[in-house]
Amino acid sequence: MSKRDSIYANPLGDVAGFQFDQSVVDVFPDMIQRSVPGYTTIVAMIGTLAERYAQSGSRCYDLGSSLCAATLSMRHRIPAADCEIVAVDNSRAMVDRARTVLAADSGQIPVTLVCDDLQNIAIENASVVVLNFTLQFIPVEERGEILQRICDGLRPGGVLILSEKVAFQDRDHQELMIELHHSFKRANGYSEMEVAQKRAALENVLIPETLATHRERMKSVGFGSVDVWFQCFNFASMIAIKADAA
Repeated sequence: MSKRDSIYANPLGDVAGFQFDQSVVDVFPDMIQRSVPGYTTIVAMIGTLAERYAQSGSRCYDLGSSLCAATLSMRHRIPAADCEIVAVDNSRAMVDRARTVLAADSGQIPVTLVCDDLQNIAIENASVVVLNFTLQFIPVEERGEILQRICDGLRPGGVLILSEKVAFQDRDHQELMIELHHSFKRANGYSEMEVAQKRAALENVLIPETLATHRERMKSVGFGSVDVWFQCFNFASMIAIKADAA
């Protein structure tokens, strides 16, 4: 059982940029449940989507896998034969803990756990690719190339599931969604100081974009159908489907 997140509970003179280090790994399940509205639903439905779209003899990728919540959701729902899951994260502390999580899991689908930047991972023979709150931490100028490689590596009919914190073009709506998110965090036990210090830590580390920007980028690299399947405040998940070969 993870510890309760208290990383930002005390005043910090200089708030460092957010990192997925050991202190975050130790509290990550609690942190993400109390910080991301709808996270449990998103993870569960990734398994449901993988159940529908995973193809026999293919790979499913969890890019930015953290403690492998999405990996496990897929592992226990995919009925297709001879699938394998490739889970990738660039935090050594996350990968080390995830290895323990996977070892204790009863799922039968083989999982290859890789510690590396997802930019270095070849996407091959894929039917499902998951970026669950991952792309937002990648420099904006690198996002298009990553999505292009994913689309190219997917089989026809394969899917990308992209979950992100999103921004809104309308300033008033943007401020409303931010305040509603902060209210969600306060309702989950975070203090005003914790909310403020976490926001400072994520500034210039997590760069959100609009849903329109995500949609246009995915369309531009070759995805056919692209749209939102889940949204709560400024957190959303999209599904992009690679068109079947003509």
